[in-house]
Amino acid sequence: MGTEKSAKNIAGRIRSFAEPVVRELGYELWDVVFEKVGSLYELTVYIDSDDGIGIEDCEKVSRALDPLLDRYDPISQAYTFYVSSAGLERTLSLPEHFEKFMGHQVEVKLFRAVDGAKQHTGVLCAYENGRVTIENSEEKTFEPADISSVRLVYTGEL
Repeated sequence: MGTEKSAKNIAGRIRSFAEPVVRELGYELWDVVFEKVGSLYELTVYIDSDDGIGIEDCEKVSRALDPLLDRYDPISQAYTFYVSSAGLERTLSLPEHFEKFMGHQVEVKLFRAVDGAKQHTGVLCAYENGRVTIENSEEKTFEPADISSVRLVYTGEL
């Protein structure tokens, strides 16, 4: 496997059959991440709910998705499967994530330094075609190719 693109393809295939199941159980499918961690592969399905997510919710989703992963068999190598809460300081990766948290505090991590820093924190004020704009003391826009990750910063209110 090895490439980020094939990991995203695997995550996309899993999302296609997991999303309706997760929604039917009363949750939102936040993200699907398939990645190599050390020498092992991990598949993590992140879920969300207005009522919060507990261990029982993760177990319920895991039990529902496990047979589908066996049936569709989208991953050729051995992996560990997890279901997790999206968390308060969740990663924003899809356009709908950015729309939902417009006006909230985010941290943008970059592959290379911009204005002397690889991390920038500010209020999310725009998202367009992968470009992320935040405002702190000034407005800064980051290009998709420069962004390593964007995550929500918990400030005590959401």
